[in-house]
Amino acid sequence: MGESVAEATLTKWLKEVGQSIEVEDIVLEIATDKVDSDVSSEVSGVLIEKKFTENEVVQVGEVMAVIETEGEELDNKALSKVDSPQEKEKKEAPITKDQTITLPEPLPQFESVSKTLDDAKAILSPEKSSNNSKFLSPLVKSIVKEEGLTQEELKRIEGTGKDNRITKKDILAFLSQRINFSIPKTEKQIIISRSAPSGVPLTNTNPESNTTSKSNGDQIIEMTRLAKLTADHMIQSKQTSAHVQSFIEADLTNLWDWREKVKNEFLEREGEKLTFTPLIVMALIKALKDYPLLNSSVEGDNIVQKKSINIGMAAAMSDGNLIVPVIKNADYLNLSGLAKAVNDLARRARTQQLKPEEVQDGTFTFTNIGNFGSLTGTPIISQPQVGIVAVGVIRKIPAVIETSQGDSIAIRKKMIISISYDHRIINGSMGGNFIKNMSDYLNNWDKNISI
Repeated sequence: MGESVAEATLTKWLKEVGQSIEVEDIVLEIATDKVDSDVSSEVSGVLIEKKFTENEVVQVGEVMAVIETEGEELDNKALSKVDSPQEKEKKEAPITKDQTITLPEPLPQFESVSKTLDDAKAILSPEKSSNNSKFLSPLVKSIVKEEGLTQEELKRIEGTGKDNRITKKDILAFLSQRINFSIPKTEKQIIISRSAPSGVPLTNTNPESNTTSKSNGDQIIEMTRLAKLTADHMIQSKQTSAHVQSFIEADLTNLWDWREKVKNEFLEREGEKLTFTPLIVMALIKALKDYPLLNSSVEGDNIVQKKSINIGMAAAMSDGNLIVPVIKNADYLNLSGLAKAVNDLARRARTQQLKPEEVQDGTFTFTNIGNFGSLTGTPIISQPQVGIVAVGVIRKIPAVIETSQGDSIAIRKKMIISISYDHRIINGSMGGNFIKNMSDYLNNWDKNISI
């Protein structure tokens, strides 16, 4: 997993205990707050144990499954050692006061591991082993907010995650005790009844579809895990950043004509379609170089201006949700490299085949809402970034053309560009000039350049 990922949810087992597994076989699926991933086996063998059930949260570094491989001397010995009926009867016989119980000697490797753990426990003080309630994953934060947990309650939860962080499992265990022992029965009934308005009973509950129908025909549909996380991120962003928007209209006529001229040659030479997205992203990268403060993040009272330009590209998945894969070091890619990166990430986003590291470390975000026919929009900043650009649909519209011979009206291909920026560090002048430069790069596209 990526460096910023501390845990993931095991969403689905694809192999059962006793089933044979080959190298690269997909054993299970996991999900973080950003992306779903397949976990493949690095060995061939037989799955003999599952350490977690579906929907459980797993910390990075924990063992999820045990696979028995051929040629493992220790396992083969253990499997070949079957108790005889006499030995089994002896083991199951009750212990008398004259009998002594001798524990078997541990294997050397287990001795060393045990000693290491004992040494570590001796070093850690009670203060160091307390929970870390300051650092919570987005999933845990959403549960804390939904359940209304106070800081005092968080301090009472013993974290079992990395660096004693509180995990989803810890929160759910605390909530079960909180509900069972802290809330009177009458109060629990009041809380449960909040799921529907007074006098409107819920009927026809379908656990598999997470959809509930009311008696009046309305349906209550539970949000998906990704939808809940996205909602939390959007609310957090609006509460964190002072969002301001600016808009400009770009004339893409020259760019449109040039693309029409070279797209077939590009496809034949590169094996990739030349869409407008990499062309617009090129103009975005040039504008970011002109105004590098927009390629920053805010950490407390400090501004961190990023050296790398990593463009997050909002993409629609097959289930209707949105995800933002990241083009790393986009400023080092030429047109061919950008086109291949855009097409590859968009393709794998639709089929939910992105890797965790491919949706991390973005420094600025781009979204093409014109794909859905929208003229423009006011997107929400992806924290901790300070800006996001949205482009609308390209339209043929009548426009006034100014020339030295006089003005005329012609059909031009135009597009509206919008930017949402963090007004804590980006003022209106910089935000407006940024998209003006981006628009100028598109307006003045050289129709004679070669690919």
